[in-house]
Amino acid sequence: MKLTISLAQMQITLGDTAANLKKAAAWTAEAARRGSDLIVFPEMWTTGCDWPNIEQLSTQQAGIIAEVGALAQKHNIWLNGSMLALDEAGRPTNTSILFDPTGQQAGLYRKIHLFGVMNEDEHLAPGQHLTTVETAWGQSGLAICYDLRFAEMFRTYALNGVNMVYLPAEWPHPRLAHWQTLLRARAIENQMYMVGCNAVGSDGTYTFFGHSAIIDPWGNAVIEGGESELLLTATVETDMVAEVRAKIPVFKDRRPELYRLG
Repeated sequence: MKLTISLAQMQITLGDTAANLKKAAAWTAEAARRGSDLIVFPEMWTTGCDWPNIEQLSTQQAGIIAEVGALAQKHNIWLNGSMLALDEAGRPTNTSILFDPTGQQAGLYRKIHLFGVMNEDEHLAPGQHLTTVETAWGQSGLAICYDLRFAEMFRTYALNGVNMVYLPAEWPHPRLAHWQTLLRARAIENQMYMVGCNAVGSDGTYTFFGHSAIIDPWGNAVIEGGESELLLTATVETDMVAEVRAKIPVFKDRRPELYRLG
């Protein structure tokens, strides 16, 4: 089936939830006008990584998450992105939520690999499980930014029937080559669509380069942005996943019983 996806490659205003929501509302309306089935926002898009204020911001997030669900419902669109949210123990987490067009949370994933280089592990609690969501276009998987470096996570998704993974990110300079290469690698080795939405602009410490992209199961870019703030939109053919997996039967040819030394 055909699926139209918009990527909201935005500059996040650090700590200013109202400004970020206002921008998101305009872009969600535009994505719906373009006929998009799904819009994806970057990592921590409602607040940014405002570490000095993370505790205070986290207490406000339940209402913010409800607003985002209402936005999806208003425009009858699937919506994804990662946001600051409290876990069951009341700890701040980096959480990717996939809202369905009724505004309900169809899937929730808390980032399991925290990025110590940017001090994420000092301020947030890690998640404990992967998340898949059944959609009209098949199984989808949720991941966030640094997760992209952990190949086994995406292979696990693929082995469980996932055909598309959404990856909100705040991936900074100077690691553009890593971003582009790893998105393609995860798509090619797992014969799936990779949907990566990265932030742009600076948070005062890091500069994010954008290059949000949809990579198809052959490793080709369906669409890819530059370094400016914009809304990218493209239509993909989800049946391509099954076609590629049939042509090169990677999963059938695996020999996991031999994947050890000695």
